[in-house]
Amino acid sequence: MAVKYEFIKECKQTGARLGRVHTPHGVIDTPAFMPVGTQATVKAMTPDELKEIGAQIILSNTYHLYIRPGHKLVEKAGGLHGFMNWDRPILTDSGGFQVFSLNELRKIREEGVEFRSHLDGSKHFFTPESVMEIENSLGADIMMAFDECAPYPADYDYVKNSMERTIRWLKRCKEAHKNTDKQALFGIVQGGTYKDLRIESARRTVEVELPGYAVGGLSVGEPKELMNEVLEYTVPELPKDKPRYLMGVGSPDSLLDGAIRGIDMFDCVLPTRIARNGTVMTSKGKLVVRNAEYSEDFLPMDEECDCYACKNFSRAYIRHLIKAGEILGGRLTTIHNLRFLQNLMANIRKAIAEDRLGDYRDEFFEKYGYNK
Repeated sequence: MAVKYEFIKECKQTGARLGRVHTPHGVIDTPAFMPVGTQATVKAMTPDELKEIGAQIILSNTYHLYIRPGHKLVEKAGGLHGFMNWDRPILTDSGGFQVFSLNELRKIREEGVEFRSHLDGSKHFFTPESVMEIENSLGADIMMAFDECAPYPADYDYVKNSMERTIRWLKRCKEAHKNTDKQALFGIVQGGTYKDLRIESARRTVEVELPGYAVGGLSVGEPKELMNEVLEYTVPELPKDKPRYLMGVGSPDSLLDGAIRGIDMFDCVLPTRIARNGTVMTSKGKLVVRNAEYSEDFLPMDEECDCYACKNFSRAYIRHLIKAGEILGGRLTTIHNLRFLQNLMANIRKAIAEDRLGDYRDEFFEKYGYNK
């Protein structure tokens, strides 16, 4: 298999696990957070800057790269690694979430999904087979199966039908996947917030033997307590010797909660998106650096952070850049947020190694301002 999971140890206090994911482009220490590079770039960041902040793997989006510039062009450039000059691991999602988010611009049927481009309204059709062709062309180390992400809330029958279609599509994806020695196909567990559907989906997805598995359809509007509850009965159904990936989650509390429940990999646009709006994560909680109260504040965004932005610039200066519409403002807040999360994941790994992740979570939550 192109990707293999190496188990290192389990935290005696919480059951969280420390591990490594071995890929053709390097090893990922887990639990790990993956910055999102939707269009073959993590917004505002160069590859060297991503390495400097500690990114081990990044994620790109199949739908967006299919629409523009086209997967065949990326393939001619040597795949995503060559196209974007990134020599570490890459994961591509299937584009399913984006396609299903188009709502009135798409039609679902058993064969696949017909949709219109958000750019020019042109008509397209995704099937499990065509998505595998696109992801094979993109050449990421890990590629996700084409699934249907049911909305929240949704009624039981809709979610059940959606979950069963996702499993049928997974089998078609496995059949169509060509580069098995270079790219690992991960299946996605669906089932909404219905316990029996989640467990059934997990068991039937695992039956389609694959190198790794993801939990999808969470962080789509449900309360965080409900997401944690779903993880508690879903994750135990996943193999211990394969990576477990929670899709679309990136807030500090959810990263800690997910790791405690046995998740190895996470991704989310949250840190880069809020950065561009002038909000940063700090050791003492969120800080909206664009606010007027920081106009004469010459402290770094986070005094405990070792990132380039915090070592060199003040809140007042970064606020000025953002208010003036200068590109550097969003770059500095992005560098900081991504470094903050990489530091958090390193601390989570250290706490697991020391059998004290529960204590670390409580300390972090108290300092950050979360209610336990």
